[in-house]
Amino acid sequence: MKLPARISIATLGVSDLARSTRFYLALGWELAAGSSSEISFFRTAGGVLALYPFDLLAKDAMLPVSRAQGFGGVTLAINVERPEDVQPGLDVAKLAGATILKPAMKAEWGGVSGYFADPDGYPWEVAWAPNSRFKPDGSLDVS
Repeated sequence: MKLPARISIATLGVSDLARSTRFYLALGWELAAGSSSEISFFRTAGGVLALYPFDLLAKDAMLPVSRAQGFGGVTLAINVERPEDVQPGLDVAKLAGATILKPAMKAEWGGVSGYFADPDGYPWEVAWAPNSRFKPDGSLDVS
């Protein structure tokens, strides 16, 4: 047997589930019907983004409940179809309550990129990459 190469759900441990749910709703994301007062699910063009209380997520993974300050070694990315879509995407995030970490700018790898942090500090990149192709469902085609 081999483990399938897929990311079905990315779960963020959040300090205030209601606040974080409101933030992602303010981005214009759709809350899935399977959501409850204990967990929020958002459909994306790839897998599912889940929000779950930080301490409960740590307990579920059998990890110590410790929220480190600074970079945690993970970023999430939203790729857009045109370079001129990066800054407006960051602007939408800021209006929803995000902190802009890096404004849209030319990247050394040839694209345009900027970053925002959600209410719990998770860094999201909004990026356009040359030669990016998208599937009809909006997911990135990396074939």
